[in-house]
Amino acid sequence: MANLRTPLYDWHAAHKGRMVPFAGWDMPVQYAGIIEEHKAVRTGAGLFDVSHMARLSFDGPDTLPLLEEVFTNSVAGMKEGQVRYGLICREDGGILDDVLVYKWPYGYAMVVNAGNREKIVAWLTERAAGKQVKLIDQTFDTCLIAVQGPKAVELVSGLFADDVSKLKYYYATPTRYRNAGCMVSRTGYTGEDGFEVGLPNALAVPFWEELIAKGAVPCGLGARDTLRLEAAMPLYGHELNEQTDPISAGLGWAVKLDKGEFVGRQALKELPDTRPVRVGLELDGKRAAREGSEVFVDGSALGAVTSGSFVPHLQKSIAMAYLPKKYAAVGTPVLIDLRGTKVDAKVVPLPFYRRKS
Repeated sequence: MANLRTPLYDWHAAHKGRMVPFAGWDMPVQYAGIIEEHKAVRTGAGLFDVSHMARLSFDGPDTLPLLEEVFTNSVAGMKEGQVRYGLICREDGGILDDVLVYKWPYGYAMVVNAGNREKIVAWLTERAAGKQVKLIDQTFDTCLIAVQGPKAVELVSGLFADDVSKLKYYYATPTRYRNAGCMVSRTGYTGEDGFEVGLPNALAVPFWEELIAKGAVPCGLGARDTLRLEAAMPLYGHELNEQTDPISAGLGWAVKLDKGEFVGRQALKELPDTRPVRVGLELDGKRAAREGSEVFVDGSALGAVTSGSFVPHLQKSIAMAYLPKKYAAVGTPVLIDLRGTKVDAKVVPLPFYRRKS
């Protein structure tokens, strides 16, 4: 079956975007190069096509009870316009996906990882049985574009009917672009300030090109991955999956055990203290640790790298992995097996990079 394509596919292909299959979509992995694109986001502003992310909206009086039942974070306490990160778990606490929930004046919406769209839609549909909730998948009706970096606010100034620079972090607003309704949220996945903008498909290219004309650099999935790694943001399919739980992943802050019942709550309350936990690692030298590289402590393989790279901004080789809690203290020396050669590394604090506020 052919991969799906975003409204910007033809633009990417015409502007030397190197297209690769990703989560069922054809997406650009890079244009000028990952290093250049990564640095553009850290120092100026980068532009990402994230239209492959699934966008769901909900209608009906039972929407709030449904979301509270499936979401680890609190929904009832959200303010109008607020965006909240959390997880959808199985009964055993395994992570089905990490998602964003939006509270609009007229209801709720959710952004889901591209590769989990069908799974989460099925899960929500099953849970909604017997409830007055209508689930609407808007993924193919709109595009989603992220502009990220210290110059993001400057670049979007004047583009919308409302002044989005006044948005607080993790808040969103409906507004208008070229007289068409759109959505702007102060969110992102790079460790930088910035916005994610939902638009009608017909406005994807005009909006994209207007930002490039103002100085934004088009970026692909490669830079998106190295940026989120520097910021220690876990990625589904790497740090997160159905065999990991939010507490071990360091996402306990997004789990509200005291909010009442939700799927997976009991299992998360009873997690054994022996579960491995997500740690940051810094390697000696420039060789990159790849996913699956074994991590040795005191001569024993006790974990494996979930994500790793030599990152352009920090100019270091870094990785994330799961290790037993007693070896997770900052400064713990480890060895990482890189294709048969064991390289010295140590546990370091997360995130690796934090922007200056």
